[in-house]
Amino acid sequence: MAEQFDLTIIGTGPGGYVCAIRAAQLGLKVCVVEKRATHGGTCLNVGCIPSKALLHASEMLAEASHSFAKMGINVTPTFDLAKMMGFKQEAIDGNTKGIDFLLKKNKVAVVRGHGKILAAGKIDVAGQVIETKNIVIATGSGVATLAGVEIDEKQIISSTGALELAKVPPHLAIIGAGVIGLELGSVYARLGSKITVIEYLDRILPGMDLDVARNFQRLLQKQGFTFKLSSKVTQAKKSASGVTLQIEPAAGGAAETLSADAVLVAVGRVPFTEGLGCDEAGVKRGAKGRIEVSDHFETSLKNVYAIGDVIRGPMLAHKAEDEGVALAEMLAGQAGHVNYDVIPGVVYTSPEVASVGKTEEELKAAGIDYKSGKFLFLANGRAKANQTTDGFVKILADSHTDRVLGAHIIGVMAGELIHEIAVLMEFGGSAEDLARTCHAHPTLSEAVKEAAMAVAARAIHG
Repeated sequence: MAEQFDLTIIGTGPGGYVCAIRAAQLGLKVCVVEKRATHGGTCLNVGCIPSKALLHASEMLAEASHSFAKMGINVTPTFDLAKMMGFKQEAIDGNTKGIDFLLKKNKVAVVRGHGKILAAGKIDVAGQVIETKNIVIATGSGVATLAGVEIDEKQIISSTGALELAKVPPHLAIIGAGVIGLELGSVYARLGSKITVIEYLDRILPGMDLDVARNFQRLLQKQGFTFKLSSKVTQAKKSASGVTLQIEPAAGGAAETLSADAVLVAVGRVPFTEGLGCDEAGVKRGAKGRIEVSDHFETSLKNVYAIGDVIRGPMLAHKAEDEGVALAEMLAGQAGHVNYDVIPGVVYTSPEVASVGKTEEELKAAGIDYKSGKFLFLANGRAKANQTTDGFVKILADSHTDRVLGAHIIGVMAGELIHEIAVLMEFGGSAEDLARTCHAHPTLSEAVKEAAMAVAARAIHG
């Protein structure tokens, strides 16, 4: 008789491996199925972690090149791209090996290969049938493609190819002004590339607060970015000398051409749900291949669940992790929960951009009466001392209850600063609660307190 598991998870990205570990902690007998040679999914192998390593390395180069002299530190930095890529690989290896250790520590069985659901309770992996009480699909997402622009990972690259370039392209064109395109564009801008970003919409960072997006665009332009908004790429022609793009106005009109040494396609991501046997087994998929689930993550097939990028909601690693924990706890008889109103989002550029909760545009569309408090880093003592005064903190609160509904930060360490507001929101806190919480001086976090004070028009330094 085949070994019987309580839970088998297909995919060991952030959602899958976290779900596995939490379920094992709760006493379930757990198996994971992974087609890659290493765990961690897109995030750890070709996404979040390697991109952050390159962002950090290139930011240190930029600091040494442009900021050190102001502080009396005289250096003439150079860089070795091959060694920088080696630094990136060390980050990947350290994290993926860490997951290996955690799965072994928690006695999670690992099966390598492509998993396909045969029916409720049965998964095929290269002819081996795994029998299990519950199945979780946590296969993540892949790069979205664009008609007329064929990715070859040499001249026309995806985010995966952008993490493996052997040389810095003199001119890098980026299709898409979302998080991925702007982060990777920042890396290569610091390494010397001319950056041109083509975006279909009339703004960058779709979904982010418009006030933040506009200010961020101006800062990126100061860093050398060129933006072609309200534009669409209809064709890409490769030659020995590079790539020529045909660009048309999104609303229609005369086409123009743009020549670049390399083109990065960063137009979003699509769920990995093909080849899993969903349709044959009776797992219903909706728009763009996303799996339809109940509020408890169950699919249309009993005892088959799905989490992360393959279901509704933002395609974020930490959202998948929270879903993985919640589902594991539900399967163990506990009350797992994810608060989708308090999921932070971060753009790891320089300066960083971070948000949590509602944007002003969303509040206006919903007819919610709100107050806004904003505080500039230009007026923050620590930011002045560090010469990192770009950006601001903005807090949005309900006009009647003062409950914080959203927060948006652009500035150094925005991705860290956003979390005290996330905690406040998780507990239903008010702007007044935050304003009356003592913050150490001098810190960047004082700007968060001052923005909360500004909601009631009583910021001290603004």
